[in-house]
Amino acid sequence: MRTLISTAFISLDGVVEAPGGEPGYRNAGWTFKDVEFLPEAFDIKGQEQKEATAMLLGRTSYQAFSPVWPDMEDFADYKPMPKYVVSTTLTDDDLVSNWGETTILRSLDDVAALKETEGGPIIIHGSASLSRALSDAGLIDRYHLLVFPLLLGAGKRLFSTTDKDTRKLKLVDHEAYANGLQKNVFDVIRDVIR
Repeated sequence: MRTLISTAFISLDGVVEAPGGEPGYRNAGWTFKDVEFLPEAFDIKGQEQKEATAMLLGRTSYQAFSPVWPDMEDFADYKPMPKYVVSTTLTDDDLVSNWGETTILRSLDDVAALKETEGGPIIIHGSASLSRALSDAGLIDRYHLLVFPLLLGAGKRLFSTTDKDTRKLKLVDHEAYANGLQKNVFDVIRDVIR
């Protein structure tokens, strides 16, 4: 079974919306406006590109990333990688042609089937709504969280507020940086805590 990894820049209060400055959110660009940049704090992003074998995105993140990421040197390792977009509305005509093979998945069942195929880790960037749905369905295996020392208040959250059984996480890697950022890598433990 393939490992499904959700990676996110996340504020201390759980917000993941518009970290890079996407329009429409009052605190857009919070990852670079309010915290000193330390390159070592972002080493995990390079590691993710080397370890992942496919990328999974929701429609909104795909439409935001696909016009930009294919030509960005920072994301060059993702270009040839197979991509999967979960959407009920996109068609093949909506996909860009310069970002490698892209397949549209129509449901969480399709994602579950993808996890059953041969291959290495699948990484999810952005895609807050998709990540919440995948988490609620028990499909995420690992979280890569770069936690920023900010309280943003309102905004899209990585985790849903759905009432569900406890899901335990095991901390497998962590580091704190001089600028207050924390890297936390958690594996999802499949045993239910009662």
